[in-house]
Amino acid sequence: MAGPPLFVVFNLASGRGDREEVRREIESACAAQGRQADLLSVDAPNRLMETAREAVRRAKAASGIVVAAGGDGTLSAVAQATLGSGCPYGVLPRGTFNYFSRTHGISADIREAMKTLLEESPQPVQVGLVNGRAFLVNASVGLYPQLLEDRESWKQRIGRSRLVALGAGIATLLKGHRSLRLRFDAPDAPDAPQELRTPTLFVGNNALQMEQVGLPESRAIDRGRLAGVALKPVGRWALLGLLLRGALGRLGEADALVDFSFKRLTVRARRFGTRRVKVATDGEIVWMQLPLTFEVSPEPLMLVRPRGLAPERAAQQAQRDDAPLAETERSLP
Repeated sequence: MAGPPLFVVFNLASGRGDREEVRREIESACAAQGRQADLLSVDAPNRLMETAREAVRRAKAASGIVVAAGGDGTLSAVAQATLGSGCPYGVLPRGTFNYFSRTHGISADIREAMKTLLEESPQPVQVGLVNGRAFLVNASVGLYPQLLEDRESWKQRIGRSRLVALGAGIATLLKGHRSLRLRFDAPDAPDAPQELRTPTLFVGNNALQMEQVGLPESRAIDRGRLAGVALKPVGRWALLGLLLRGALGRLGEADALVDFSFKRLTVRARRFGTRRVKVATDGEIVWMQLPLTFEVSPEPLMLVRPRGLAPERAAQQAQRDDAPLAETERSLP
């Protein structure tokens, strides 16, 4: 008996690789198993949410699966439309970093990703919200959104790669920055600061990303919380040092970090007259009204994924868990 049909939101403007090859692989994999696949192509960014909602509408009517094919922004937008609909959600990752898919054991290879979609079952995964907008990997205010804007500009001119992303980050930090004066209200996080001057606030929902740059509080995400990280005010050269630490996976060793975990956090600006701020959610930049409320979504996203911990995630966790033992061994005579 054939399984549920797939309704694929295929963003032609995002991700990388041969679009026609992706289309052929989707169609041939589904045909081999007698499964229906409807591809809803998106050729302009302003049509992404409209197309995602249409995919959800069709999936609900046919008891099907909503699938996002594209980069992080596409995955996040389609997740936003799918959350709360009762429809399963699948991904065909085509981005540069693919933290969400890697965390959940979904391959960037289109054939392997299709195999997962057609053979595995939906499992609940945590989603973060900022003022009701879903994010799968992270959300941020301050310097980090500017880093993302500049990185995207570099990618459009030079190409997509991790080296380009690093170069764009260095250039942004050298331009200087302005700190934000923020007030925090997090009833379930006694270690959170009440007030802080910071160049950026970063809220993580992806333990793999945080572990790879050495950020603290990655364990909190595994316990159903979000991880908050803010920087103390520092100069541009110190910021460059933090960027280097992140590239080496040692950011958590920096004294300039303030970190805490929470289920719900309200952020207000101390400066009078500040009503809107620029917010980055999974690489997409939007303006939002203050105050900002970051929280764990009360309902999970039902992601089609392999069971168990993804191999890369398991390796990172094992390395993290072995770290105290390694430090002890190094200190022995």
